[in-house]
Amino acid sequence: MTKITAIIPTLNEENYITDAIKSVNFADEIIVIDSFSSDNTIGIAEKMNVKIIMRKFDDFSSQKNFAIAQAKHDWIYILDGDERVTPEVLKEILEAVKNPKNFVGFYVRRSFYFCGRRVDYCGFQRDKVVRLFLKEHCQYKGLVHERISTNGKLGFFKHKIDHFSYRNYDHYISKMNHYASIKALDLHKKGKKVSIYHVLIKPFVRFFIHYVIRLGFLDGFTGFLVAKTQAYGVLTRYIKLRLLNKGIKEN
Repeated sequence: MTKITAIIPTLNEENYITDAIKSVNFADEIIVIDSFSSDNTIGIAEKMNVKIIMRKFDDFSSQKNFAIAQAKHDWIYILDGDERVTPEVLKEILEAVKNPKNFVGFYVRRSFYFCGRRVDYCGFQRDKVVRLFLKEHCQYKGLVHERISTNGKLGFFKHKIDHFSYRNYDHYISKMNHYASIKALDLHKKGKKVSIYHVLIKPFVRFFIHYVIRLGFLDGFTGFLVAKTQAYGVLTRYIKLRLLNKGIKEN
């Protein structure tokens, strides 16, 4: 029978890690790759019969690719700590590895939740990621919002997994700051400069895209918060880039 390795990247996921591991208990091997959590993530994971790898975080792609290289099995299922495999998707996973039909990986769509409420618009209605794939044909690329690069065909699952990405507003802001720091460093290395356009116009454009074009207003106040925070993330990215260009590093 074809076997699966499930990989869960973690950093301070003590509130999520138990359900995350249970969500992939169909896998023949479960790897938790942790970026030296300061909470009880590892203490909880150690009690759940999983393989634990500790690795200093450099970027999302490198972290996941490192874990993939340690996997025993050819089929990989990546699960972020805030995602949950639904029963419907589980059936599709097991069928896919049994009969992949010449596909080397599969996209899965996600139902996005913000502070416990499902967000149906803001652009998340298009959200899809590759989660199941053959490791010899696929590799992650990109520092933030990493994507799978493949030399084969990708299929689609019909059903969605649940994505509880942000526990509360402060958690959302924290993640936006983290992403902004990584992206700013990448832009700095590429020699990118900051203009008035980047700090005044581009954040507003991002808000308009999520709230109006991608119908965030249909999600009510939650849609407004999501769009506002997306704009904040863009502004923060370029503020951080400006500081890096001036030789000022974050604490």
